[in-house]
Amino acid sequence: MRRRSVLTAAGGAALAVPVLGAAPAVASTSASAAGSRRRLEIRGMDISSLPKNEANGAVYRRADGRRDDPVRILAHAGITHARLKVWVDPADGYNNKKRILPLARRLKRAGIGIWIDFHYSDRWADPAHQTKPAAWADLDVAGLTRAVYDHTADVLGALRRQGTPADLVQIGNELNGGMIWPEGNWEHWDNLAAFLKAGLRAARDTTPRIRTILHLANGGDNGLYRWWFDNAVALGVDFDIIGLSYYPFWHGTVEQAAANMADITARYGKPCVIAETAYPFTLESEDAINDIMNSPSQLTPGFPATPEGQAAWLRAVADLAAAVPDGQGLGHCYWEGVWTYRAGSGWDPADPTSGNAWENLALFDFEDKALPGLRTLGRYRA
Repeated sequence: MRRRSVLTAAGGAALAVPVLGAAPAVASTSASAAGSRRRLEIRGMDISSLPKNEANGAVYRRADGRRDDPVRILAHAGITHARLKVWVDPADGYNNKKRILPLARRLKRAGIGIWIDFHYSDRWADPAHQTKPAAWADLDVAGLTRAVYDHTADVLGALRRQGTPADLVQIGNELNGGMIWPEGNWEHWDNLAAFLKAGLRAARDTTPRIRTILHLANGGDNGLYRWWFDNAVALGVDFDIIGLSYYPFWHGTVEQAAANMADITARYGKPCVIAETAYPFTLESEDAINDIMNSPSQLTPGFPATPEGQAAWLRAVADLAAAVPDGQGLGHCYWEGVWTYRAGSGWDPADPTSGNAWENLALFDFEDKALPGLRTLGRYRA
């Protein structure tokens, strides 16, 4: 995710692929008997911004106002996994192998699993941006395929060698239109499949017990998911989990997301995880940047932009995951819950003066205190 414009065209240009079966009956959005009375396996948070935020002076406090290590705060709240994005050669020197290794040690000491999110870019990769790393600019498709393998193996191998192997890995981020453009865009599925297979192979070669995720945005768009995964499966791409981004202000209704998750888990025989979601605790901004969520018209009915409304949204998303038939909803992950406002920690890795348009969607308030939604996320039980 980033400050985004969502690519939707990719979902409407399907290639000729085999039909894998009819859609199953849509599940209710309330937790089914199969999904109830259990804790979700994955109750995660993306904390990619944490090292840079801390370097720029950010502090984090428990709900009672006492200052504490944010990793310890998350562990105490019941967070099971921390998601960390990986860029190849970012301009600011963050979100790369050098930065994630010490953070991984902190996480493992706290008992939090590691979820690596490869972007295969020097900056944000999302439905509208999948920019090739500068160092890979002159590579042909065979060279890019090898670069994907080597980069993936390098990062995951370093994590394993220091005793902090990754538990989950995404091969690409929000892959609606492919990755490593233009060679791996949605018009070149053979190339895209080769890149995905290279990353998946590297993950399994370096970390045999790792579980792999392929992740799209627009979690309420069943047509997109069928088009994309039909192509991937037809081309022999082998993965473990389907990841979805589901933001209610961009990605359709809860009912649409529920129907999509019920369909894709049955159609492909794979569990799913809501890899990204978020909701504001206020519509105010702490800096001069106009926040992504800034108007009442963007809110989901029944969920006000308050700490309580944010927590209620997290409960609703957890219910959504728990309701996937046959226990195939593994859980959910909150995107960038620690990205509070700090000067120098803006969205653009090439511009230290860029602002943060996300701080009113964090799970720490403008006084750096943990919000109720953090405990809702970590302690959920269906």
